[in-house]
Parts: sequence; C-alpha cells; structure tokens
Amino acid sequence: MADVVVVVHLGFVVFVVLGGLLVIRWRRLAWLHLPAAVWGIVIELAGWICPLTPLENRLRRAAGGGGYEGGFVEHYVVPVLYPDVLTRQMQVGLAVFVLSVNVAVYLWIVLRRRPP
Repeated sequence: MADVVVVVHLGFVVFVVLGGLLVIRWRRLAWLHLPAAVWGIVIELAGWICPLTPLENRLRRAAGGGGYEGGFVEHYVVPVLYPDVLTRQMQVGLAVFVLSVNVAVYLWIVLRRRPP
C-alpha cells in the first residue's frame, strides 16, 4: 500500500506542476487544478510535509519496513534533481517554479479567450 501512496503522491505532484496544461484542453479541470496547485505551493513555501508522507511511512513501518525523515519531495524528487538534501532555498525555488509555470499557463488561457 505504501507504494500505491507513492504513485498517487507522485501523480499529484505532476498534476500540481503541469496540470495547467490539461486545463488548456479541459477548462473545467481548473476547479481541481487550482486548489491542488495552491496546496502544493503552500506546502513548499511553508516548509510543511504533505499528509501523504506520514501515511506512506506508517504503511511502510506496518509492513516491517522503515520510514524516512523529511517530506516526499525531499526523499523522492530532490535526489533525482539535486545531489544534496533539500534546503529551504530549494523549497522556495520549487514553489516559485510551480507558481511561474501555472501563472504562465493560466495567463495564456485568459489572454487567448479575449477577443482581439
């Protein structure tokens, strides 16, 4: 079950970062994507740990495995992107990146809908 949580968590992270691109095609998806993007940005800016991380750790321990310290992004994503551990500056950078991508996508959507 812990692996299922990891897959769901990873899917959520990808949706937070790139879900705006789906909104270009399916506008109503914005009702799901905007709150998800805000949640992802707030988690990173506040330095919080997503509730899915403790759930995954509990499931791993219940199955006889070990959990890990820190958050999902720090444990799974950062080692792929960066060789060092997650720093506060990296968290802010990730949040700014997610915010920038989504602002650009939504701005493009809004400007496209306007008549010339």
